[in-house]
Amino acid sequence: MANVEEMQCGSMLFRQEELQEMSGVNVGCGYVEVMCGCTSHRYGDAIAKLRVFPNGNLEITCECTPGCDEDKLTPAAFEKHSGRETAKKWKNNVWVINGGEKVPLSKTVLLKYYNEALKKCNRSNRSQGSKVLHRDEFVGCIECGKERRFRLRSRDECLLHHNAMVDPNWKCSDFPYDKITCEAEEERGSRKVYRGCTRSPTCKGCTSCVCFGCELCRFPDCTCQMCVDFTSNVKA
Repeated sequence: MANVEEMQCGSMLFRQEELQEMSGVNVGCGYVEVMCGCTSHRYGDAIAKLRVFPNGNLEITCECTPGCDEDKLTPAAFEKHSGRETAKKWKNNVWVINGGEKVPLSKTVLLKYYNEALKKCNRSNRSQGSKVLHRDEFVGCIECGKERRFRLRSRDECLLHHNAMVDPNWKCSDFPYDKITCEAEEERGSRKVYRGCTRSPTCKGCTSCVCFGCELCRFPDCTCQMCVDFTSNVKA
């Protein structure tokens, strides 16, 4: 358990009493880390470490097996990686141990900065009326595992990516831009780092190119958790 000095080093993101019963707390300079997990009825518990940052970013390093090298996952990506059968509800499916019990993230203080960033982004988009930049994203094929690039410059392009992302059975033959199969070569890793950020060509994700949700990439008629969260915050 982190002590008071460590809490101060973590910029006091949370009060000590808010974290004192959580397992695996580690407070660094600019983030708070806790043990988290996601349960699959088929594979059991996938254990990981969740880092919470004051800008709203959430990063998960998976420890489901000794050889797993998945890190800097979003909660949604970790939920999918864990094999959770009812995915797309990461706020309820990803949990932490609090007071000896599994507690969904949605019922903890750990989403405080994520929710604040989401609301701030929504207000900014509505007040400024400016076009939000979305970096290119990748979706993996369920059959071969190869990742295919999606551009997100228009609402139609965002919809194509959104539909692929929420489809648990998406495969290369569903790629909307070209008729390809799993035999087609995957984009080289050296090329994947270029994702369209205007601030830095090889940006790994910043406030200029990562959107927490806007009218361009969220759809009110969709029932996925991301769209439901956005619609709820807009109405709030």
